[in-house]
Amino acid sequence: MAAEATPALAEDSGGPRASGPRATGPRATGRRAGRVGSGYPRYVAGKVGGAVVSLLAVLVTSFFLFRLIPGDPVKFMTGGRQVSAEQLAAYRQEFGLDLPLWKQFTNYCGQALTGGLGTSYQFRAPVIDKITEALPNTLLLTGTAFVLYTLLGVWLGARAAWRGGGPGDRFNTGLALTLYSIPSFWLGLLLIIVFAVGMGPIPGLFPTGGMESGGQEGFAYAVDVAHHLVLPVVTLVAVEYGQTLLVTRSALLDEMGGDYLTTARAKGLRDDLVRRRHAVPNAMLPTVTLIFVNLGRTVAGVILVETVFSWPGLGGLFYQALSVPDLPLVQGLFFVFAAAVIVMNTLADLVYPLLDPRVGR
Repeated sequence: MAAEATPALAEDSGGPRASGPRATGPRATGRRAGRVGSGYPRYVAGKVGGAVVSLLAVLVTSFFLFRLIPGDPVKFMTGGRQVSAEQLAAYRQEFGLDLPLWKQFTNYCGQALTGGLGTSYQFRAPVIDKITEALPNTLLLTGTAFVLYTLLGVWLGARAAWRGGGPGDRFNTGLALTLYSIPSFWLGLLLIIVFAVGMGPIPGLFPTGGMESGGQEGFAYAVDVAHHLVLPVVTLVAVEYGQTLLVTRSALLDEMGGDYLTTARAKGLRDDLVRRRHAVPNAMLPTVTLIFVNLGRTVAGVILVETVFSWPGLGGLFYQALSVPDLPLVQGLFFVFAAAVIVMNTLADLVYPLLDPRVGR
């Protein structure tokens, strides 16, 4: 009888069902892990309220912080020309820089709360228009890198933890720590020197910067953009995947001694199935947090990488705005960057109870 039951148990691909210390907890089955407690609405209200307070704090910070930057935007707008005091005063009046600071702040808050972020000094265009123009380029770059380094980090982190202490674990962990400690701009410059300019026997294979060569349409345009995308994406993946790997590895190592894994193995389940269907899902809570944070950062872009590769995204736009300083554009971009991270953190908090009902109680 026992010999005949083993194959049936070996085909089980769900959560551990054996009676044991963990079989009755939130980790027992995927079905029970999806339930949330009666306190979930109160939990949601608290998290959303905290996010609103954080957004208001960012709104205030973004206004006062960047006024500490040295430089006069009015003198920048004159292009170094000799202008009279009357002309400088006219510029200040045009952009509201002659108003008291409290009045500038109330105007800024009113514009932000109604969906506007002011007018850029250097582009003479609404800030929201410049952001929406550059946003798709940033999402293309950071979104592509996000998918690649998340999948790579989770996969390698799970394999490293499952064979902890082995050669593969030591190699993957050491490489991840090394790449994670390298400044992204330095790695980007190195890749440009080696693979764009060319070094020794290695020819220049990729463009040195920009998003397109120009003059391309249709499929040829898509290939051209993908060609420009390779080096900045490789830079981001190389620097960022290590963080996901280390978090996934650490969380999975904490699960390795769980009784439910012993039970699953006792059922006759293959080792790979135990890891994939039982251990990894239960260890994903810290990784989910990191994934949502990184997802928020895809909107914020990567200022250094976009600047090094002359990528026309939000990061490069932020660098241009800081050099003026273009206060409305800097403030608007900072608010968008922070809001993206806050929103994604809040979504992560709302997802937690679906993964572990103990969180929302």
